[in-house]
Amino acid sequence: MTDNITAGSPASDTFLPGDGYVGDPAVRAEWDNRYADRQQLWSGRPNGALVAEVAGLTPGRVLDVGCGEGADAVWLARGGWDVTALEVSGVALERAAGHARDAGVAVRWVHAELTEAALPPASFDLVSAQYPALLRTPDAAAERALLAAVAPGGVLLLVHHAGMDTQQAHDSGFDPADYVWPSMVAALLTDDWKVEVNEQRPRVAPEGGAGAHHTDDLVLRARRLR
Repeated sequence: MTDNITAGSPASDTFLPGDGYVGDPAVRAEWDNRYADRQQLWSGRPNGALVAEVAGLTPGRVLDVGCGEGADAVWLARGGWDVTALEVSGVALERAAGHARDAGVAVRWVHAELTEAALPPASFDLVSAQYPALLRTPDAAAERALLAAVAPGGVLLLVHHAGMDTQQAHDSGFDPADYVWPSMVAALLTDDWKVEVNEQRPRVAPEGGAGAHHTDDLVLRARRLR
C-alpha cells in the first residue's frame, strides 16, 4: 500500500482500493474471489490462540500477517497495540478497514504478499500469523520474512490447523506441500531465539465462519533474544 510504514507514517483507518498491490496478481485474484463469494468469510471475532497468547504481553508494534477481514487487527488496536495489518485480498482489506472505522481504531493497512511487502526489518514487538496461507519456496522466503520482522525481545506467534500439513493433496487443488507450516519455521530458529510454546492444543474457535470445523491448533511462540 502507499502508506510508507518504513518512514513511520501515522496509522490510517482507511483502505483505498486504488492503492498499489505488491505481489503475484494470481494470488490476489484467488483470494479476492474467495472473499467475494461470501458477504462475510470469517467469524468477525479474534482468534482464540491469539487472545490467549497475547494476554501477558505489553502492547507495542504488531504485524498481523494475513489479516483477512480485520477481526484480530481491530482487537489488537483496541488493546493498545500499534497495528500494521497485511493482506493480499483487496476485498478483505476494504471490509477490514470498515470494521476498524466502526470500532474507532486506527490500523496501518498493507496490501501485499508478505515476501514482497518491504517491511521494516526487526521492528515489530509481535508478529502474529493466524492460519496463514503462505506459499512455500525453495529459499524459505516466507519463513524468513516472518522471522526477520520480529524485533529483538519481540515474539513470533504462528498458529495453524493441526493435521493439515499431513493431508494428501486434494482434487480441489489444495496441496499441503505448497504451504508453510509451523514446523518449517521452527526448523529455522537459531540460538538467537527461545521457543516458549511449540505444541498442539484444542482450538478455542469463534463460532461461525470458514474453518470453524477445525478442532486443534498447532501453536508456535518464539521470542527473539537478539
